[in-house]
Amino acid sequence: MTEQTPGGSNWARQLASYHEPGHGRSAAEIAVTAGPLLILWALAGLAWQNGLWWAALLLTLPAGLFLVRLFLIQHDCGHGAFFRGARLNNWAGRIIGVVTLTPYDYWRRTHNMHHATSGNLDRRGLGGIDLLTVDEYLALPRLRRLGYRLYRHPLVLFGLGPAFTFFLQNRIPVGLMHLGWRPWVSTLGTTAVAMVLIAGAAAIFGLGPVLLIYLTTVLVAATTGVWLFFVQHQYEGVAWARNGEWNRHDFALLGSSQYDLPPVLHWFTANIGVHHVHHLSSRIPYYRLGQVMRDHPELRAMSRIGLLESFGYARLSLWDEANGRLVAFSHLARRQPTKTSSAAAHAQTPSRATATAET
Repeated sequence: MTEQTPGGSNWARQLASYHEPGHGRSAAEIAVTAGPLLILWALAGLAWQNGLWWAALLLTLPAGLFLVRLFLIQHDCGHGAFFRGARLNNWAGRIIGVVTLTPYDYWRRTHNMHHATSGNLDRRGLGGIDLLTVDEYLALPRLRRLGYRLYRHPLVLFGLGPAFTFFLQNRIPVGLMHLGWRPWVSTLGTTAVAMVLIAGAAAIFGLGPVLLIYLTTVLVAATTGVWLFFVQHQYEGVAWARNGEWNRHDFALLGSSQYDLPPVLHWFTANIGVHHVHHLSSRIPYYRLGQVMRDHPELRAMSRIGLLESFGYARLSLWDEANGRLVAFSHLARRQPTKTSSAAAHAQTPSRATATAET
């Protein structure tokens, strides 16, 4: 932070006045999101019944964007930001979670872990996309290096990864199995209710169209969501630090991007691109983030990335501690670890059990 720019804790105090949600506005946001989604699904079903399977498939693309927006309403509920009362937030989040195939209580806990540790190299774990430092990667045996390279490949991270996370991983409380029955109720209960609804829809409309339309919509939304989550914390200019140098409020600004999207995409993504402000003050409803940016133009100059340039960040896979930046695997051809740094990195390498990806 510069002398002219308030630190993160000062910003957090300034932005507290934006926390109050409006119940009427929140209800309207649900209506203009869930309503068009149901209409698109109905039109897709009609297209299928008339033999236009390709039209049904095309309609899952806009439906996927509305499902992303519905997920982000669930996301605000998880932060207690969408309604004034905790009970209303939680039950709205649980109901939406059935549609998004995201067990709300389990996801909320892991996502709060992400907020509490974002940008901290010593506390990487649940709620984030796996990221190794250069020395940690070089200290791995060859087979584990290959595994990490495959994991970070765009076709896996943004192709297989979303399907794995939403269709399989979210069905059990990965990383929280030791915390009693509540995480299990969240994951298994969400799955059970979703299966009942899918079976009911299949009994009316047929299994084929339900699976094609619904699961494809979820996949479109999941892929979009994973990309958004990735680019919000892994981009050129992002900051990561160890415990002694890390501060939650400052790294909310330094470690989260401001994704400068076209207005229509800001609407579909519920202003989640204003991510540095969201991490700084997660109790702000998404529909008030635009007001924050208008009232505080200095925030518009922080951590900004553009849509086209963001696609180049998919190659960034390692954190170079020596230079304080993200680098691609090609960077390794110009660097060799010392024996000391390799040994230290080996001791610090996070296990897969504590570095599970979550969107």
